[in-house]
Amino acid sequence: MGSLQNQKPDNGFAGTIKPLDPEEFRRQGHLVIDFLADYYKSVERYPVRSQVEPGYLKKRMPDSAPYDAEPIEDILRDVQKDIVPGITHWQSPNYFAYFPASGSIAGFLGEVLGTGFNIVGFNWMSSPAATELETIVMDWLGKMLELPSEFLFSGGGGGVLQGTTCEAILCTLVAARDQMLKKIGRENINKLVVYGSDQTHSALQKAAQIAGINPNNFRAVATTRADAFGLTADALRATIESDVEAGLVPLFLCPTIGTTSSTAVDPLGPLCDVAEEYGIWVHVDAAYAGSICICPEYRHFLDGIEKAHSFSFNAHKWFLTTLDCCCLWVKDPGALIKALSTYPEYLRNKASETKQVVDYKDWQITLSRRFRSLKLWLVIRSYGVANLRKFLRSHVKMAKNFEGLIGMDKRFEVVAEKLRHRLLPYIADRNRRKPSDRDKGGRSQ
Repeated sequence: MGSLQNQKPDNGFAGTIKPLDPEEFRRQGHLVIDFLADYYKSVERYPVRSQVEPGYLKKRMPDSAPYDAEPIEDILRDVQKDIVPGITHWQSPNYFAYFPASGSIAGFLGEVLGTGFNIVGFNWMSSPAATELETIVMDWLGKMLELPSEFLFSGGGGGVLQGTTCEAILCTLVAARDQMLKKIGRENINKLVVYGSDQTHSALQKAAQIAGINPNNFRAVATTRADAFGLTADALRATIESDVEAGLVPLFLCPTIGTTSSTAVDPLGPLCDVAEEYGIWVHVDAAYAGSICICPEYRHFLDGIEKAHSFSFNAHKWFLTTLDCCCLWVKDPGALIKALSTYPEYLRNKASETKQVVDYKDWQITLSRRFRSLKLWLVIRSYGVANLRKFLRSHVKMAKNFEGLIGMDKRFEVVAEKLRHRLLPYIADRNRRKPSDRDKGGRSQ
């Protein structure tokens, strides 16, 4: 170390590299925005699925990194020439795989803002605005969904933005696991059982594996076409009773609102009633279909949510928000915090010690976290609840029209009808009500 003190600093490198020179950032930023605007202007002309063969890019790229700097103009030309051909164009109007890709100007610009600030908001002190905006936006969204007040910060619960549903399920499963093991002893972890249906997303099984649940204790309960592939309370009860008789401990149930394979909607009320009898944590996964529940005529899909412990949906699937943005609410934040907290000396601070602030590092798997709430805030403000509902309803209308076309073609059949809606004569009045008019259960009075 002594020799370092005697050396003169070499300012040559520092003088040539300015990673965030404002004017150069402005110039290059305009080039990138123009590039993307041109891409979206003509995206429908590309084949939706990439036509390249595995390993195509290695043949086009040099064997080693460039020694000298290259201009952004050259790099963007290579993006067009080498990268675009290998992209599956999720934002193309001709893309019909998986779920709707719902990028938007507001979502994209919110992502740019969040990345531009480049904060690491693991606790309140590290960036108060990031934490507080997230708590506000999550309460906004919760009210839009008419979640019971117990899920909101204003009602003792709270919401957090995760990356994906996989993370949301894992965090809640770990919280449920630790609560149960405190009662029955950690030596009994191999007795814990996790329940879903044969339509449940594989995220549940992966979360169970990571959380240390015995692979033999994962239950994918069979569903039938007669029940529109929804998990029935009778089937769940029969499975649980069999496990209890075998000396196992029911732990966690993950009903789904809109499954990946069949868009099945599990009946929350009856399933939660069964789960309550056995002390099971219920996490509701509404990854794709949760967005539609901001429309009053589809809110009934969440009937029974008041009996659940946690709920999540992905804003990056059907809410005009860019990947990644999974919204998770819990009734008991303390359960997450107990399961996921660490308090190393270098993270201790006066604000955290007061217990008056939210430290989101204790609500998630990782320490570092992105400024996700900024893009969600931009989306909600830029479009407003009315236009978000209009956007969602337009998709439902298109789906119903498509269903009609299928019905006229004998080569196809509708396997399971979904998104049934019911007439709500009071919708107009209900939409005019303010959040303060809502009752404790979250529903409009």
